Amino acid sequence: MDQERIAEIRTRAKALLAEGKVRLAKVPVKLQVVGGLLLLAAIFMAVYTVMGNRDATLRLKVQHSFRSADLQVFVDDDRIYAGKLVGSNRKKLFFGDSVQGNLSETLQVPSGSHRVRVRITGDDGTIQEDTINAEFSRNAERTLSVAARRSDVALSWQGAPVAIPDPPPASSSWFSRYASALFLTAAGSIISALTGYAVKELPGHLRSRQTTADKIAD
Repeated sequence: MDQERIAEIRTRAKALLAEGKVRLAKVPVKLQVVGGLLLLAAIFMAVYTVMGNRDATLRLKVQHSFRSADLQVFVDDDRIYAGKLVGSNRKKLFFGDSVQGNLSETLQVPSGSHRVRVRITGDDGTIQEDTINAEFSRNAERTLSVAARRSDVALSWQGAPVAIPDPPPASSSWFSRYASALFLTAAGSIISALTGYAVKELPGHLRSRQTTADKIAD
């Protein structure tokens, strides 16, 4: 991208920022506070959803023939993992050298019925992907085997789901549970406060608008 194009984009961005500041200054302070609280409540709910929903485990085992490739894992089109595959030369009897590599990762996923999709992008830009369905039980682990070659990728489940015992209170899972509960409580408090504010202020705001309308009509 040339310098003139970059300068034009920066100029437009500054103009939009300045216009946004002017418009924000025209908004009453009370509305700004309400908008900020709504945004904060939305952030709390999003964090709670992320922390509270992933109550199952996906064990990923990858065997591949790539010297270098990008690996992505999706659950219902939501990407939950992105990483690199790296292989090295391995000598094979009677067959010469070949590139082999492996990867093992443990991922947290939401329980329930889901579609798992694995996508591998080779260093030459070629893309191979495959999809498999699964039922994830709460506090259980499933192992997904991925066999990836330059020509294709194949997915298969290994064994039956393995139950995972509840972690001790001092573990990070304990913190996640209580942190998610804290976020949910904070979001609920903010929404409750906004509801009380609306009940208190909305009638007066409507009366003020009606008075203004009557004056204009007169």
